[in-house]
Parts: sequence; structure tokens; C-alpha cells
Amino acid sequence: MSYEQVRQTDPATADALEGEVKRQENTLAMIASENHVSEAVLEAQGSELTNKYAEGYPGERYYAGCGPADAVESLAIERAKELWGAEHVNVQPHSGTQANTGVYLAMLEPGDKILSLELEHGGHLSHGHPANFTGKTYKVEQYEVDAETGYIDYEGIKAQAEAFEPDIIVSGYSAYPREVDFERIQEAADAVDAYHLADIAHITGLVAAGVHRSPVGVADFVTGSTHKTIRAGRGGIIMCGEEHAGAIDAAVFPGAQGGPLMHNIAGKAVGFNEALSPDFEDYAQQVVDNAEALGSRLQEHGFSLVSGGTDTHLVLIDLRDSHPDTTGTVAEEALEEVGIVLNKNTVPGETRSPFNPSGIRAGTPALTTRGFDEAACERVADIIYRVVDAPDDEDLKAEAAAEVEELCAAYPLYDREGSLVDFE
Repeated sequence: MSYEQVRQTDPATADALEGEVKRQENTLAMIASENHVSEAVLEAQGSELTNKYAEGYPGERYYAGCGPADAVESLAIERAKELWGAEHVNVQPHSGTQANTGVYLAMLEPGDKILSLELEHGGHLSHGHPANFTGKTYKVEQYEVDAETGYIDYEGIKAQAEAFEPDIIVSGYSAYPREVDFERIQEAADAVDAYHLADIAHITGLVAAGVHRSPVGVADFVTGSTHKTIRAGRGGIIMCGEEHAGAIDAAVFPGAQGGPLMHNIAGKAVGFNEALSPDFEDYAQQVVDNAEALGSRLQEHGFSLVSGGTDTHLVLIDLRDSHPDTTGTVAEEALEEVGIVLNKNTVPGETRSPFNPSGIRAGTPALTTRGFDEAACERVADIIYRVVDAPDDEDLKAEAAAEVEELCAAYPLYDREGSLVDFE
């Protein structure tokens, strides 16, 4: 993408933008929540819709001149309904967290009870962490994954719910590598007459493609991000049955937000349309296959994976067994030096600080977008092992950086026509 106009008016910002383009082209994005969108999505998000206020909903706006905005938002809504099979969809949340906020505001009162997964065990800030507004507004109790297996303990959730009597149970996670049994959590919610919010922020694309079971039609509310495994415009989404449609819409606007970001909604519409292509199902399956290949090769190198593997787009590596003196922070920094960008992460039973934890999280959505297959992901695992095994070896890191550079050249992010390279 050219930043000629930006350079004319603001050279410093143009330098930063061009630096980000080069960074993405020349490094391997393995943060599980990141992906690369098509130039069509980028163009839509940079459109003149950024100039337009459109408070309200299609056909019921508070400002004039909203015809094109209505058309774009309606397209995004209808495509989302087709992708996920939802009765009602709100595409206005600015993020996955804002989507969760919409559900809480619609269905809870201050002081009501939330039961959700502990952050250190793979949950999310917006599920009730004390630093988040949820932890300040509601009474929160959290469950954990099984310490031995790394899996969700569904019977434990049910027993905890019966003792705590929550008003809402939250499922869906940010660092859980296994498929979620939403039906089991719905049973726990039904047993205590609680709502069930399934946050599929990380797996929206996997669910849309049918490579992960869907909570739509099971949970009362389904929220998610629209820029991770689904590769659409950055933001959030809420899905629910028609009986909750009015409450959800009112909670999003005017309850939690003002005017929607119509340029982002345009990006959602375009990305959803791309995801309706049969090729997207192949992409999503390849994401899962690549994560499995990455994890298996890491295990061959002696790394311990939380839960022993993955069913999804990510692996969570616990360094305490294989590299007890290496923290996630050290591993993250050493890997970034060679061009592999992933994140330090807490692990179940964390014995260190969240700011300097014992694990690292690695995802395959962005690699798969570039065209990586299982063999290429195994090669990445080999590099990760060598670097984490000797994070202070400058000669080794120079060799690893050269190999990353070779991989980036072999799997370019954009082809000569500027379209995302098909993974095939």
C-alpha cells in the first residue's frame, strides 16, 4: 500500500506506517490473535465511510445521509447470519471486549454474578478480571482448567455453578488450545438458570468454516472478534436469538457506544464475503493442521504443551519442564530478534509473574494466510527450538534470522497484484 499522501503531510507517520508494512512482510506473525487481511478489506477500512456518522441502526438512523452506510451494515449483518447461522447479529461493537460489554449491560445489573475462566488458565480480561470494568462492576468467581490434563473440567464447572449460582457463565477463551464443548457448559448454565455467553473471539473463523463446533443455537449469546481467524474488518460481533435482539442492540447503542465505525463495518462486510467462499473452509482446516504440525514438532524437541497438543489455531508452551531457567519474556524477546513474533503467556499453575510468565503462545492463522503448510510450520518449530534453547547465542540467532528471511521470501504476504496469496 502506498502512503504518498501521508508522506506529503506527515513524514514521521509515513515512516512508521511503511515500517509496519516492512515488519509484517519480513517477520512471521505467530501471535494467535493476529492475521493478515486482504487488500480488499484494507481498502474498505480506509474508505470514505470513515467520514460518516451513522448513529442508530439501518433504517433507523439519527442522522441523514445514511443510505450507503445502511447498505454496508446490512450486508455485514446478512453475511454474518449466513456464516454462523445466527438469528440476530449486531456488527457495531468496536472490539470483542465491547461485544462482551454489550451482553453484560443488556442482561446484568451491577453486583450480579459472573462465572468464567481464570485469566492465567486461558481466560480473558473482559470475562471478569479485577483490572477490567467487569471485575469492578460484577461479582466474579472463576474456574480453572484441570491441573493435570490442561483440559476444561466440565463437571467441575457444573459443581461450581451450583455452589456460586451465577447469573451468567462465560465460555470461550484466549489461550485454550482444545475444542470447547459448549453443550456441556450450557447444561451447567441451565442447571442454575443462568445465561451462557460463548466468547469465540479467537475461533470465529474456525466456527464459520465448521472445523470447530459452534455455540450458535446453543449458548444464549455468542460474541467474537472479526479480525482474527475470520480475517475481516477489525472489531467485534454479537449473535443471539430474536428474543434478546432489542436488549442487545440497545446495550450496544446507546448503552456502550456512540456512532459505529462504519469503515470498520465495511471491512467486516468484505471479509465476511470472502469467508463465504468455499476456499475459506480449506484455509481454516489448514490453520488447524498447521497448528497440530507445529505442536507435534515442538514436542519432538522436548517442549511441553499445555493439554498435550491442540485442536485449534494455537499451541501453549510451558517452558518450566524443558527450559526451567528461561521465562516466556526471554523466549519472546529472543524470537522477535530473529523475526518470529509471538507472545509470552501465563500457563495453568503459573509460578511466575504475568509480566514475566513461564510460557509462550504461538498461533498459525497468519502463517497459513501466507501459504505455510505443515512442513513449513515444522521448520518454524525447529527455529523456535534452537533459539529458545540458546537465547543468548548471537551466532545461532543470526543463522535463525537468515532462515526466517528465507521463509518470508518463499511465502510472500502479498503477490504482485497486491492480493493475499492463497494458502494453496
